[in-house]
Amino acid sequence: MGASLGNEDDTTQRELVHFVTQQTRFVLVNNILQHPDQLPSMYELEELNPSVSDATVYKHIQKLIDEGIVKEVTLDDDQHRRGYPRKFYGLTEEGRKFLDDLDILAAEDTLQQIYDTITDKPEKMVKYENAPRPEEA
Repeated sequence: MGASLGNEDDTTQRELVHFVTQQTRFVLVNNILQHPDQLPSMYELEELNPSVSDATVYKHIQKLIDEGIVKEVTLDDDQHRRGYPRKFYGLTEEGRKFLDDLDILAAEDTLQQIYDTITDKPEKMVKYENAPRPEEA
C-alpha cells in the first residue's frame, strides 16, 4: 500500500483510513484496544477471531505493523516464562494518535467493558491474559 503515518497528504490519509477500517484489520485493532493490557498475544488475537484463519490474523497484524499502526513487543529472556507467550502486539504511539484523530479511541472504555463480559474463554486464553508483559510497552 505504501501509505505511512508520517505523511499527512489527504489522499494518503484517506488510504490509511480505508486500510485500517478494512474489516479484519479493524477488528484486530479493536481487539488490541479491548485487551486488559492492550497487548494481546497472537494466540489471544486468534481466539478472539474464530471465524478467521490463524494465517489471516497473522497476515493482517503484519500489515498493521508494516504501516506503523501496530508494534510487536517481545519479552526479554529474563522476563519470559516457559509455557507463556513471548511476543505481544500493541499500538504504536503514531497508531494511537492516528486512531485518536479518527475518534476511534473514544470507544476504548466500552471495548474493554465488552471484553470483560466474555466468560467462556478457554483456559489457555485466561492463562495468556495473565502472562507477563514487556515493561517498555
